[in-house]
Amino acid sequence: MTQTAAVLTQPSPGEGAGQAPGSEFAPLLRAVKGRGLLERRHGWYAREIASNALMLAAVVTGVVLIGNSWWSLLLAPVLAVLAARTAFIGHDAGHSQIAGGKPAGRLIGLIHGNLLLGMSYAWWNDKHNRHHDNPNHVDKDPDVVADVLVFTSGQAEERTGFRRRLTRNQAWLFFPLTLLEGVALKVHGFRDLRRQPPRERVVEALLLVTHVVAYATLLLTSMSLGRALVFAAVHQALFGLHLGMSFAPNHKGMEMPDRDGERWGHLRRQVLTSRNVRGGVLTDWFLGGLNYQIEHHLFPSMPRPHLRRAQPLVRAHCLELGVAYAETGLVDSYRQALRHMHEVGEPLRVQ
Repeated sequence: MTQTAAVLTQPSPGEGAGQAPGSEFAPLLRAVKGRGLLERRHGWYAREIASNALMLAAVVTGVVLIGNSWWSLLLAPVLAVLAARTAFIGHDAGHSQIAGGKPAGRLIGLIHGNLLLGMSYAWWNDKHNRHHDNPNHVDKDPDVVADVLVFTSGQAEERTGFRRRLTRNQAWLFFPLTLLEGVALKVHGFRDLRRQPPRERVVEALLLVTHVVAYATLLLTSMSLGRALVFAAVHQALFGLHLGMSFAPNHKGMEMPDRDGERWGHLRRQVLTSRNVRGGVLTDWFLGGLNYQIEHHLFPSMPRPHLRRAQPLVRAHCLELGVAYAETGLVDSYRQALRHMHEVGEPLRVQ
C-alpha cells in the first residue's frame, strides 16, 4: 500500500489475527450498537436540511435581486458549495442515515438529488450501493470500471487511441476533469431513466426536467444569455470540483481485491480498501463526513455526526486484529491518489 501516515500495521490482506474472518466484525458491531451510534439523529438532520434550504433560497433571492450584473457571478461559487452540501444530504438519505423507512429516505433523496441538483437519485443509489458492496473490485465496483480514467495496469494496457494518450497523463488531468463532473452526473441520470421501472421513471423524469426548467428560468430571467451561461459554467464546474475533492481521497491508491484470490470478510473488505482523512470540524464540513470513509463503509447507515465518535472504536479494533487502518492528511490523501493514477499510466509513457 502507498499510504504514509497513521497506518498501524501492514499485514497481508488475508492474514488472520486470532479470529476467523467472518467473526472479525461482530465484536465491533456490538460495541458500536452499545454506544447507540447507529441510532437516528433526526434533530441534527432536520437542522442540516433546513439551514441548507434557507441558504439556497438566499442565493436564489440574491441572483434575482442583483439581476443582470457581473456581480451575480460572486454567487456562483456559493451556490456550488451549497450544491455539494445538498449532494451530501442526498448521499446520507440513500444510506438510510436520515430516516429508517425507505419511502421517507427516497423522498428526501428525490428532493435533494433530482429536484435541487438535477441528478437521478435512483441511478446514483444503485451505482453507489454496488460500490459499497465491493469497493475497489475491478469486476464489481462501478467506481473503478475503466472509463475516462483507469485504475489498474491491466486496464491501462487495453487503452488505444485518444484514451491511451489520456491515460498517460491522467494524474495531471484528474482535477481538471472533475470540472465536468457536475454536468456528467446530470447526463448519467437522464440516460438511466430507460433502466428504471415505469412508475419510478415518471417521477424521476418529472423532477429532473423540473430542475432543468427552473434552473434555466432563474438564470435567463435574471440576466442576459451570456452572463447566464458564464454563471452556469462557473457554478457547475466548481460543484464538480468540490465533489471530486470529496471523493478522490477515499479509495484511490488503496488495496484492490484480487479477483481470483481469497474473499475477504466485511471488515477487511471495507477497511483495507478505504482511506480516512484527518482533520477537524472544517474538514468534516468540507468533505461531508466522507473523511471518515472507513467508518462509513463499515456502517453505511450510521448518521454522519456519529462517524467521528465511532472512529476510536474502529481504530482500536483494527489495531487489535492487526488490520491496516489508513489515515492521512487532506493534502497527502490527494498526493497518494494522484500518485496511484500516475503509476498506472507509467508503462504507457515509456513505450
